[in-house]
Amino acid sequence: MNKNVLIISSSPRRGGNSEQLAYAFEKGASEAGNNVEVVCLYNKKISFCKGCLSCQKTNRCIIHDDAVNIAEKMLNADVIVFATPVYYYSVSGQLKTMLDRANPLYSADYAFRDIYLLASAAEDEESTCDGCVKVIEGWTDCFEKARFAGKVFAGGVNDIGDIKGHKALNNAYEMGKSV
Repeated sequence: MNKNVLIISSSPRRGGNSEQLAYAFEKGASEAGNNVEVVCLYNKKISFCKGCLSCQKTNRCIIHDDAVNIAEKMLNADVIVFATPVYYYSVSGQLKTMLDRANPLYSADYAFRDIYLLASAAEDEESTCDGCVKVIEGWTDCFEKARFAGKVFAGGVNDIGDIKGHKALNNAYEMGKSV
């Protein structure tokens, strides 16, 4: 069965290492016959959530920026993949802001079931990604029909292009093929 897969890449650097993981996942998921879209946040205008909770009554955010369209894409995706660089042992600020702005989904009839994480970091230790996992698991836990389905971590990559030849690219590709 073909799935609608949405990949949200939150690297502030075009062509960054976590973005390369996103494109490896996209390639695998596309080759498996899924409909895949990659949304890169570096060229989007996304304001901070105001915490007004109007979205819980209307299923729409009062702020009119790119987050509204991205949240709509999230609503209709069967699979959501978050790609992020690890910043201070957590997700990028861009991704955290988007997660907050996806609050209208909480009271909506969302389609997504499987949530994946792709992360890259300068540090090589797998535990470097633990904070990112907690953030994504915490967000996912707010949606009772969704589950955290897995992660790929690329450690030891800092500068753009460091990920070339890294085993995590193949892992992301294979994970994409399996959705």
